[in-house]
Amino acid sequence: MQTSIPKPKLLITLRTITTSATVSCNQRAASERGFLNLLQSCNTFSNLLQIQAQILKLGFQNSPLILTKFVSKASDLNSIEYAHCFLFSPHSNTHFYDAFLFNTIIKAYAQTANLKPKALWVFNFMLECRVLPNDFTYPVILKACAGIGDLNLGMSVHGSLLKFGLHRNDPVLNTLVHMYCSCKGGIVFGRKVFDEMTKNDSVPWSAMIGGYVRLGRSNDAVDLFRKMQTQGVCPDEITMVAVLCACTDLGALELGKWIESLIERERVNKSLELNNALIDMFAKCGDVDKALKLFRTMNERSIVSWTSVIVGLAMHGRGLQAVSLFQQMVRDGVAPDGVVFIGLLSACSHSGLVEKGKEYFDLMRKEFGLLPKIEHYGCMVDMLCRAGLVREAVEFVQKMPIEPNSIIWRTLINACRTHNELKLGESLARQLIRNEPMLEANYVLLSNIYAKMSHWEKKTKTREVMDTKGMRKIPGSTTIELNNKIYKFVAGDMYHNQYKEIFEMVDEMGREMKRAGYVPSTSEVMLDIDEEDKEDNLNRHSEKLAIAFALMNTPPGTPIRIVKNLRVCSDCHSATKFISKIYNREIIARDRSRFHHFKDGLCSCNDFW
Repeated sequence: MQTSIPKPKLLITLRTITTSATVSCNQRAASERGFLNLLQSCNTFSNLLQIQAQILKLGFQNSPLILTKFVSKASDLNSIEYAHCFLFSPHSNTHFYDAFLFNTIIKAYAQTANLKPKALWVFNFMLECRVLPNDFTYPVILKACAGIGDLNLGMSVHGSLLKFGLHRNDPVLNTLVHMYCSCKGGIVFGRKVFDEMTKNDSVPWSAMIGGYVRLGRSNDAVDLFRKMQTQGVCPDEITMVAVLCACTDLGALELGKWIESLIERERVNKSLELNNALIDMFAKCGDVDKALKLFRTMNERSIVSWTSVIVGLAMHGRGLQAVSLFQQMVRDGVAPDGVVFIGLLSACSHSGLVEKGKEYFDLMRKEFGLLPKIEHYGCMVDMLCRAGLVREAVEFVQKMPIEPNSIIWRTLINACRTHNELKLGESLARQLIRNEPMLEANYVLLSNIYAKMSHWEKKTKTREVMDTKGMRKIPGSTTIELNNKIYKFVAGDMYHNQYKEIFEMVDEMGREMKRAGYVPSTSEVMLDIDEEDKEDNLNRHSEKLAIAFALMNTPPGTPIRIVKNLRVCSDCHSATKFISKIYNREIIARDRSRFHHFKDGLCSCNDFW
């Protein structure tokens, strides 16, 4: 970064420019060049104010070149609003403003966190001033629209670029795809633009794949990436980061490994962001040791690198390793942030390290000066609840200096059901429904509490209220990656082409488990039916169907990896322990909060799940 010009030298330079500016056109051009050099060296707001005064004094307020550089420098100094007031004051003569100047102002606003709508104001004013937009205008204005996320606004800008005939420009079309993919309900329009454009390089592919990933449509992202491969388009690091995020979401480890080999084969630039995406993918797809190995070989690490590994270790229940890595991070002089502490507290929660968790929660403020946020309080409540300390968790919530959110209340209610504090759970669930009467998850919690209490009439009434309000429970599902395909199962799934064989395999699993001493946990069935029907209902859970499918279609002794969208129930957790021993399989299951490694009849979570 350049150093600030000393004040006496600045004044001398300004006087020189002032003297020469009054002589001739040639000298005026020379003074303009001097002014541009001066702006190039300016890096403080006070210098910018001095230069502004001279712009007015010398009549350079009608020079688009100098005003453009002034705006650019103001943007660098986070003072774009000040420059805006100067350029668009009632006394400004905007007749001299050109597209280059307007584009610079629009770009400056588009790059801000919360002033993007002003980019649209400048764009509209540009049109009012009869300054025609060009190929450089629309990419920046569309980026602003993407940041705002307003589909109607984006569509109106799309109409504008069609009007001016700029819809054949590749950078414009690439940004148009990105804009549509960033707006709610815009993905269909983004795909239409994508399908109709030429796609000779990776940019439009990356924009579309990234759009699918942000919407959680990871299967679509992977399918499009495969199409990109068949068309011979070489991916870049941005494409790879997006596809790795899709693999992470799907838990598709084999695909992630193939992507890693493709990165090496195509010699894709392994930027810090790409390395972080690889680490995150391996950690969240079940191979945390590979994530650690990659982390150890990195020449450059960011706070994201450390966080990804710590969070990965937390998800796998390796709390002591996560704590050790955190201590190494501090020793290496990397200042932890709030996100790192979320990972650290989660690691303590998943490993039952209650005292360690309390210690680090206190150290946040005392040693590192970080004020705990609601997410940190949520981790503490989760930690106490997993350890069965429900009453202590309630007391902790009551003493919190900030208002607990619905996630914390739902954590408490789930813990009440798990640890048979049912009256307390009912009371908390009723209060939560009063606070959030239109959230279906709250009614599901209360319904489950009533089922555990065998209050079937109250459970039915709660479900009827949900039906009246048009609410539906999120169905449990389990996915499994096999032979480069992702298979999805829901409870009682009869749509798979092997469903008859799968059900037969499930029945066989049930017989073998009972011989080994397995007792079904029928309290998990939230239906008023007899015990035999409850057992049959448990046998049709999505994770059991996915495991049966894997046992049928993979060689004996190979690991099985499954991903569940919800938390695994206690019966499936118990059953999977038995299956791992009976069939001599390691089963790695990822639910919505952590990994479970089942082997030889045991689970890595030690029941802190």
